[in-house]
Amino acid sequence: MWNFHNPVAIHAGQGALARLPAVLAGRRALLMTFPEAASLGLVAQVQQLLGDQLAGVESAIQPNPDVAWLDAMYERVWATYPDVECIIALGGGSTIDCAKAMLGRMPSGRFAELLGHLRGGAAFAPAAVKALIAIPTTAGTGSEVTPWATIWDAAHDSKYSLHQNWTWPQAAIIDPQLMTSLPNSVTLASALDALSHAMESIWNVNRNPVSASLAVTAARSIIATLPALLAQPANVVLRERMAIAALQAGLAFSNTKTALAHSLSYAITLQHGVPHGIACSFSLPYVMALAFGRSPEVDALLLSIFDANDARTAVASLTGFLERHGVSTDPAHYGAAGQWETLVQQALQGPRGRNFIPLH
Repeated sequence: MWNFHNPVAIHAGQGALARLPAVLAGRRALLMTFPEAASLGLVAQVQQLLGDQLAGVESAIQPNPDVAWLDAMYERVWATYPDVECIIALGGGSTIDCAKAMLGRMPSGRFAELLGHLRGGAAFAPAAVKALIAIPTTAGTGSEVTPWATIWDAAHDSKYSLHQNWTWPQAAIIDPQLMTSLPNSVTLASALDALSHAMESIWNVNRNPVSASLAVTAARSIIATLPALLAQPANVVLRERMAIAALQAGLAFSNTKTALAHSLSYAITLQHGVPHGIACSFSLPYVMALAFGRSPEVDALLLSIFDANDARTAVASLTGFLERHGVSTDPAHYGAAGQWETLVQQALQGPRGRNFIPLH
């Protein structure tokens, strides 16, 4: 038996941002976004659409939100906007994850209480909750259709996954016109993050027929679209194809969670500062080679992505795809030469690593 569940209402296509007032449905909102959003004209677009419904703008969101930085923002948001009903997260995965961390007000009103729950793993209930509308400006993280928020804790060399029933976005607005100004480095890292989501949901103990179908379609589309998109970054048709593929990958892993490649990535990002999309994708050929031969169903799904007849050909195809885009698949390139096998065994024991199909 299996089930597939995703409660996020999705509004997608060129010009979809114009639907924001209807989605907000009269509620007042706080906009959370990244520093460059104003100069790109994105903040002005939202202000024009919402008028007095927009209660304020928080535009200093940085990549990989750390607990030391989130603390002050959390207390400021709840002190300044206690009655605002909705947060609009406009940006990449870091912006949407940061917004998720702001949604629930702890009884004490302090972020330290939320952090304590994250570190200890204890269940908790907020005293109040804001709704979330996620508007991604990158095509990759899937955070707009998942309940997870990655919270980094550099001082403790750790990361936490915030996941509650109230951290699901209420709605996602996918407008490829918001993505045309992305630099190629971000386009690449985002797309490879989405490719990782798709493949990680296939070699996964939680996969189901719907997630598998979404994942294969997403992976094939990413591989076909990315080279052309990097050559024509302002092409909105290609941006839309990539955005839909990333959305499909997000829907897939919203039901399976990620697995071994993501588990391996966190130490690489924390210790060496490698962007998440690169950190979780460089090991995909290695992990795919481990996955082959464990399940006929998984083998068939993976082979279909690459139109391959055997595992060796599929692994070589993925390796070549990554390396043609400047992504080394050698762990030594990421400072993990002598400790790679140890890192793999440790990752297999982590909460994401345990989602990988059994090795025995």
